[in-house]
Formats: sequence, C-alpha cells, structure tokens
Amino acid sequence: MKILITDGMQDAALDMLREKHEVDVIEASPEELLDIIGNYEGICVRSRTKVTAEVIEKGEKLKVIGRAGVGTDNIDKVAASAKGIKVVNAPTGNMISVAELAMGHILALARFIPKANAGMHEGKWEKKQLLGMELEGKVLGLLGCGRIGTEVANRARAFGMTVIAYDPYLPARCFEEISAECIGECADLYANADFLSIHTALTPETKGMVGAAEFDRMKPTAYLVNCARGGIVDEDALYDALKEGKIAGAATDVFAEEPNTNKKLEELDNLIMTPHIGASTLDAQVKAGTITAGQMLMVLDGQDPEHWVNRPQ
Repeated sequence: MKILITDGMQDAALDMLREKHEVDVIEASPEELLDIIGNYEGICVRSRTKVTAEVIEKGEKLKVIGRAGVGTDNIDKVAASAKGIKVVNAPTGNMISVAELAMGHILALARFIPKANAGMHEGKWEKKQLLGMELEGKVLGLLGCGRIGTEVANRARAFGMTVIAYDPYLPARCFEEISAECIGECADLYANADFLSIHTALTPETKGMVGAAEFDRMKPTAYLVNCARGGIVDEDALYDALKEGKIAGAATDVFAEEPNTNKKLEELDNLIMTPHIGASTLDAQVKAGTITAGQMLMVLDGQDPEHWVNRPQ
C-alpha cells in the first residue's frame, strides 16, 4: 500500500513504514494534496496540513489518517468517520516536551528572562527594573489535567508550587496521584491561580473559554500560559487584559491562526510568544513519529489501533 507523509517525519518512523509499504514524503500545498491524495491508502500529517472533508472525499483509497502529535483539530474527523477511515495519533509522544516548554514559560514570566536578555543585547543593565518572583509557594492552576497537565504538575511541585486543577472529566484519584487540589468550578481556578496553565483540547466546548469574564476573575498579579491550542483563549480579550493590567503577563505558544495574524499581540511587552514549538524537540519528533507509524501499520494490517481518535462510541 502507499502512504503519504506531508509534514516530514523522523527516519526511525519512516523506516518502520517502509518495511511494509511504499512511502512518499511530499510537502504538498492544499491544492497539490487534493490532486494526489487519491493515490494513497494512508496519510500522516502534523499541524501544518489540513485534512479537510474535501481531501477526505478525494482520498478514495484512504484507510487511515495519522497525526504525528496530539491535537487532531486539523483533521475533519466527522468526514473521516463517515467514510470508515480511522484517525490515529500519538497522545504520549510530545507530552514531556510540551510540559517542559510550559515550565520554561512560567520561569521566563517569573524572572523576566526574555526582557533581561533583550536589554543585555542592547547594551542595557536593567537590574532594578527586573524584580521577579520565586515559584516556591505560588499557586499553579491547571485548566485541564490530562497527560501533559500531569507532567507540568509534577515539575511545578519540584519548584515548591501548590497545584490546583480543574478537569471535570477526571476522577478524584487522578488529582490525588499528583497531589493537586481538585477545583470544582472554573471561576475558583481563575481567582486563585498565580500562574494559570492551559492543557485542554480545542473543542466546541473549550473554544474561547478563556475570555474577558475569565480575565476579570484573575488576580492582577497573575500570569497566563497557553501551550495547548490557540482558539481556547480569546486573543482580543487577552490583548485587552494585558494592555489594561487585568493580569500581569502571559506566554503563548499557540494562536487562533498560525502563523499568527493578530499583529497587535506583537505590541505587548508583557506577552511572551513562541511559534508553536511545544513539540519541537528531536525527542518528541521521534516519539510522535514512531508511535503514529505503529498505529498506522496496525490499521493497514486490519487491526484496531490503540490510539483510535474517532473510534465509534
């Protein structure tokens, strides 16, 4: 069978696929993808390629769509399910890398590291203007406490932080295992967190869930970190909150549109921005690629994969 890789893949994962199937690596444009997708039984993407309903309709031979990562919002899962195409991902592949980036952003906000670095490169010695804070004794609020949220909690506790978390889909034992206080209402999470870190999927339920009302509930000394998905945070509300001092600062690795088109965010000196690099480590790329390759091979061999995103309920 033939497999198309559109966003690149590590050699270890490519070798796995090539042992049994023919593999093409083509960084196709949306138009090119529509032209060639009909030739393939499988396609593997990361976050760049959009597997739309139109792509799926053109993919007459498709049996499996692999996402070498966690989020699958760039894949039309409804259209895939309607045609019996399995969507698989690698939910554990990048969790360490994303968790470490979130902690990096938390440290950068607490100690003004980007501003200090920029000043030094400009020949400035702004020691008095860079009075930061220790993480010890501060409250980390987790909006979502799945695999990545759990890894962030483990690292935050090592810094002496108190961890509180809101995740209505998890049983109480999950919070107990990571020594986090389970918060029953989102409003309480916003009100009590010194650092609020988002670790939930982008769904119709979570889209825009952090907006003006939520920023109003937060402490003026609080910081927001988003290494999950851009659409979860209302970017206009974030801009206003940072501009008006409703919160002290924020860091985001993700944006509603990528590459970022919301240019006014670039004006803010209390916002740290990175270009969706949460999974951009060699370690994460290898893990995500090999896990996804294994899932795709299972489907093409007629087996049910473990990480079957659109599994019938």
